[in-house]
Amino acid sequence: MKCPFCSEIDNKVIDSRLSKDGNVIRRRRECIVCTRRFTTYEHIEEVPIMIIKKDGRREVFNREKVAAGIKRACEKLDISMNIIEEFLDDLERDLKETGEKEIPSHDIGEKVMGKLHNLNDIAYVRLASVYREFKDVNDFVSELRSLLSSHKT
Repeated sequence: MKCPFCSEIDNKVIDSRLSKDGNVIRRRRECIVCTRRFTTYEHIEEVPIMIIKKDGRREVFNREKVAAGIKRACEKLDISMNIIEEFLDDLERDLKETGEKEIPSHDIGEKVMGKLHNLNDIAYVRLASVYREFKDVNDFVSELRSLLSSHKT
């Protein structure tokens, strides 16, 4: 591991710790030449999940892209970043647990919508208006009626 301060390759590990979830090892290192310390993280290299877009293109699943949409939907609502991060962790875990290497974007969108529906109605409607591409106010009203009827049961 190259020292970020002097670029020397010689260093030693002085401490290793496992992360809370057990997926990452944090290592404190000390450069043999400049004696400065730095931290590295070791994790399993995973095969990325490929998303099949509506037009057939494929792209790597991008957690940050999903996070941006969820954060936008949750703007000005009483939803902490910790809850959003847990939401994203759950989504990513669900996607990995399918065992599929390629997942249609529609399936991911529906998973996000379902999780958001359980998290907050306002955020759900905000995201639904973009994701479901409402054409007019009638589509919006129809979605609201569906949401209201699900609360009556």
